This record gives sequence, C-alpha cells and structure tokens, in this order.
Amino acid sequence: MSDVANLVEYIRSSACSPPASTVSAGTLGRKSRFSYQHLAQLQSYSSTCPLRVVALIDMDAFYAQCEMVRLGVGAEQPLAVCQWQNLIAVNYAARQNGITRFVTSAEARKLCPDIVLQHTPTWKEGEEDWAYREHAAEHIATQKVSLDPYRRQSRAIFAHIRQQLAPAPRQRVEKASIDEVFIDLSAQIHAGLLERHAALLAGPPPYDDPSERLPRPPPATTAALDWQDDTVIEIEPADADPDADPDADEDPDWDDVALQMGADIIRRVRAAVRASLGYTTSAGIAGNKMLAKLAAGHRKPAQQTVVRRRAVPRFLAGMRVTQIRNLGGKLGAAVVAAFGTEQVAELRALARPQLMRALGDDSGSWLYATLRGVDSSEVQARTQIQSMLSAKSFRPSVNSAAQAARWLRIFVADLFARLVEEGVLEHKRRPKTISLHHRHAGLTKSRQTAIPAGQAISAPVLWDLARRLLDLIVEEGQAWPCAHLSLSLGGFEDAPRDTRGIGAFLQRGPPPKAAITVSEPASGPERTDARGTKRKLDGRTIHHFFPRRDSAPHRAASGDDDVDGDVDADGNIDADVDDVVGDAPPIPAPTEPATPDGLALHPADDADHDDASPAPGLLTYRCATCHTTPLRQEKDEHDDWHFAQQLQREEEEDVRHAATAAAAINPAAASAASSARPPPKLEKGQRRLAFGR
Repeated sequence: MSDVANLVEYIRSSACSPPASTVSAGTLGRKSRFSYQHLAQLQSYSSTCPLRVVALIDMDAFYAQCEMVRLGVGAEQPLAVCQWQNLIAVNYAARQNGITRFVTSAEARKLCPDIVLQHTPTWKEGEEDWAYREHAAEHIATQKVSLDPYRRQSRAIFAHIRQQLAPAPRQRVEKASIDEVFIDLSAQIHAGLLERHAALLAGPPPYDDPSERLPRPPPATTAALDWQDDTVIEIEPADADPDADPDADEDPDWDDVALQMGADIIRRVRAAVRASLGYTTSAGIAGNKMLAKLAAGHRKPAQQTVVRRRAVPRFLAGMRVTQIRNLGGKLGAAVVAAFGTEQVAELRALARPQLMRALGDDSGSWLYATLRGVDSSEVQARTQIQSMLSAKSFRPSVNSAAQAARWLRIFVADLFARLVEEGVLEHKRRPKTISLHHRHAGLTKSRQTAIPAGQAISAPVLWDLARRLLDLIVEEGQAWPCAHLSLSLGGFEDAPRDTRGIGAFLQRGPPPKAAITVSEPASGPERTDARGTKRKLDGRTIHHFFPRRDSAPHRAASGDDDVDGDVDADGNIDADVDDVVGDAPPIPAPTEPATPDGLALHPADDADHDDASPAPGLLTYRCATCHTTPLRQEKDEHDDWHFAQQLQREEEEDVRHAATAAAAINPAAASAASSARPPPKLEKGQRRLAFGR
C-alpha cells in the first residue's frame, strides 16, 4: 500500500474512533440495557422512562413532631397529640410503650404515666384566632379543633425542601398531604449524568438511532456507588423471577447510577430540614410514585430506602396487597375476598385474564400491573391547595338555626384566617365557590354558590354567603337535629393584581337562586343524577373501590401506622382540611352516575370530606353542566370555561337590558344612535349593495 493510501486509511480510522482518553473499559463489550431514547425521556419527566427516579419525603409522626419542636421536647420523651379524648398522633417514644392512635387519652396515661398529652389548638366563638387552651377536651360541644399550626409548619418544611432542589424546570414537586411530598428528580439527574459522563452520554446516538443502547457505565462509577446508611433492596436473581428481563444481570447499570444520585440528593434535603427546622423525615427513592411511597414507610423513623429496579419483585413479595396505594380500601378487600389471600407473592402468580374475570377488565388489568410494581402516574407540579374545608360533627346535635349560625361564624373565621395565609389580601389567590354541607337523619344536603368575582373577599362576605346557603336548607324543612355541618371553599385560582373583574360592575344585591347549585345525595344504593333520573350504583366499576381522599382511617387500614389524622371516636372528622388534588391510577374510567356538582358518586364516602375537588381515585368525572366526562386533572380549566361562558351570557344580557331601557326612555335617541353608527369598512373586492334605492 502506498504512503498516500496509508495516510487516507489512518485519517478514516481516526475520524471514526473516539480519542483514546475517552474510551474506558465500561464502553467495551456488552452495552447497557438502556437506550439513548431512555436518556432523552429522563429529561422530559416521562412517566414510563425506565431510568426515572421519584422520591417521597414523609415527616415522621408529623403532628407529634410539631408539638415536640414547639414545646422543646426531646425524642426520648413520650408525647401524643389529642383531639378531645382521642389520639391523632403518637411519637415513637410513646409507641415503645404500646400506645397507638387507637387508644383514648385515659388509656394512654395508664400505659405511660409520664406521657405528654397535648391537645390541638381550638377555635372558640367570639374569638378571632385559635389558641392552645387548658382543659380543651372538656369543651367538645362549644369549641372546634384547629390544625393551623401544623399547616404552617408543613408550608415551612415544603418551602425549605424546594430551596434545596435544583431550580425550575429541573424541579417537580407535588404536595401529597400535609406531611408528604413527592419529588420527580428525573430532569435534575439527567443534567447530572451529562455533566459527570459527558464523554459517554452527551453526543448523538450512533447512526442517529435513538434506539441504540448506551455504553455501560464506567467501572470506576459503578465501583463508587455508595448508598451510605440507606436501606437498599437487593436485586432479585434473574432465574428467581419469571417476569425478569432475560438480558438483565447483576452488574450495576445506569438505573442504579441514577438511583444513587437521587438518594444523595434526598439525603442532603432531609439533612437540611433537620438542621434548619428540627424535623426528622423518612424517604423512599424508586422508579415511580407507588414504590417510593412503599419505600418511605419501609424503615422509620429518620431513614430512607432505595428500591433498585431489578429488586422490585423481592421488595413487593413480602407485602400485603392492602399496603399498596389505592388498595387499602374496597378494591383491596374485593381482591382478598375473590382470591382468599392478601399476599402479593401469591397474587402475582395469577394470570391477567383471571384477575380481569374476577374484578372487571379495568380493575384486573390495573391490578396485574400494580402487583409488578408498574405505576405511570405523574408527579404533578403542584404544591398549592385547591380547596379548604372547616367542619364539625355535633354530639349532642344542633337543634336550631341560631346554633348552626354560631358554628358558621367559627367556620368562616377559620377559613378566612387560612385565606389570609394563602395571600387573598394581596390578591395572590382566591376561591371561586363556597359550599355548605348539612347532615340530618343520615342524609346530607349540599348547597353551593359562586363567590362574586369582582368583590374583595372578607370574613363578612363569606359569612353573608354561608348564611344564605344555610337559609336555603332551613327553608326546605327537616333540618333539625343537625349532626354535622361543614363549610368549604373551592376552585382556587391565581387572582389578577390591581384589577377588578367585570362582575364588580354587574353584581347587584344577592345572587339569584338560580345561581345556587343544589346537591342532595341519597343514602341508599339508588341515587338521582343531575337530570332527575334515578340510577342504580354499580359496584363493579373501579370508581366504586377507590376512596375520595387519603384519609386517616383509610391509611390506617393499609397498615401505615405513621399517619396523622383528625378523627373522632366514631370515625367522624372535626375537619380542618386543606385539600390538594391527588393522582389517579392510570386506568380508563367508566362513567358513573353523577351528582349535580359534577362528581361521580361514591356510596361509602363520608360527607365530612371536601367535595370541591374530584376524588383521587377517578381519572375522569361527569360534568353536570354539559354532561361530558373531562379528565379529572382538567376540572379547573373545564369549570373556568363554564364560568367564562356564564359571565359572557350575563354581560350580553345586561347590555340588552340597558339598550332596551334606553330605548324605552328615549326612542328617538336610540334610533339616531343606531343609524349614526358608521357602516363597516369594505374589504378589497367588495362593494356595498344599494338595497331599497
């Protein structure tokens, strides 16, 4: 071969090969199980990306910790938070003495004489704020529980968590409850992978084919995987799991690198919360929300658990099906009744058709995937509340409108104080609707009306609206005795600054009765829908199985004892709830009968919960206005559309009325004004026809 040919061959080989310094042993031989497409999906928060990393941070015994921090109580001192005679939170020192949330205050004192029993603060009629009061448990008939101090601490903790994460758009945080937050770390980890391994991952895929597999992680990277004190679920041997990837092996891959990076991030966040605010937290790091939730409760308190992707079968095998999210209620009970076992390992052996025959197509398919650790629900970038509720279950019952009105004043003061914290006075956010729920003789009546859009929200405004709703219920009769009242605000939206809506100019006097929504669920299996048609509830649809909220009784049934709830001895709630829209299981949602407020009916739902937002177990809901079934996460936009349509109709009606009134007063002027309007401008190629000439 000539010298020129040798030179050409050398240049060609040099152009096709990376520099020697960029080639490591990890790039040789077998490739990764993950592709360049998977890497790109990681950046876009794809819920089906196999490299995805989701974390759940859970405050340990949160209400109890709030009181421990406030009172300066050490971790070794037993403490419980009381609501009347019941315990709603127990710290870990008290649990070591056999105390749980299912014992009374008196029983707790017998089990542990030196326990600190701290009652929640309460609202009292005639006072403008809640307070910690001595002997509060003796005044159940005249006072109402407030959870404001816990809510404030929750906001402070969540704000601190967000400060420790990468700035948007590499941050996606979802408030799951007052003491839990989901974090999708995918985009932040994607950036970290490219920064640390630019030579391997930053370039375009070979042949511009995104399905090409990535090179293996360098041995130095996999050897340096350090889980520190984390609990790591070890991977399942490939021959032990029939569902395992046949190409899988026990060598660490990019999914393990991503999880280790996520574990480092969450460990730093938890340490910052402990150092700055004094709260301990537990965490779970996994490939989806369901696994992260289970992992967070796996080792408590003040620990975190990492579930490696190939360790999912082993992690789930020893669990009960009722421990899994959305399976702690009716659906879990139906599964156990149908197959005679609650063990995940035994249920995994069932074929998909067998599950579908027993539970229905949707529920069976969803359960089949869930038992294998599959969950494609997204982390919604939402930390703001969508609704507020203040409620009271009465013992003895309320027997007059005057008594009910006194409680409404307390509800209004409670809600308005929370609105102030939400920024209503600074025009940051405001609710659109107010609802009153009234229970008599086992039946619940609900009345709802819009809050005037152009009117500043104040306690007197809310009181006036609430009193009108109560008057409507009283006028219908059969209102006493009343066992339960609740007042809720819903449809929260960001309010425009320094502007007044057109409603401020059009609203005159009280809203017409036609503007008030009436919702009256029946107590039996037969319900009346928005069109007045009686329909039977079908318990076979998956909606029937899922609870409306992740309430304390439901969570306790799932086996999670680290739950803070506000439940009385009868399972009723002296509720003080800020509701954040949850996530639904990724399954098609059949249409169910709808109430006039547009939400599908759930026979077992307790009316103590807020009806202002859709149930977490629903993917869609039935709109009573247009009789369509929009997606649950689009409810706010859908309601806004109806509200805009209604506002437009009101404006057009007012304009027509004004024109009619003007014509009646001065017909000549109205005619002259109409004839004086200039003719519309003609476009090119058009001409005006001379009609009547």
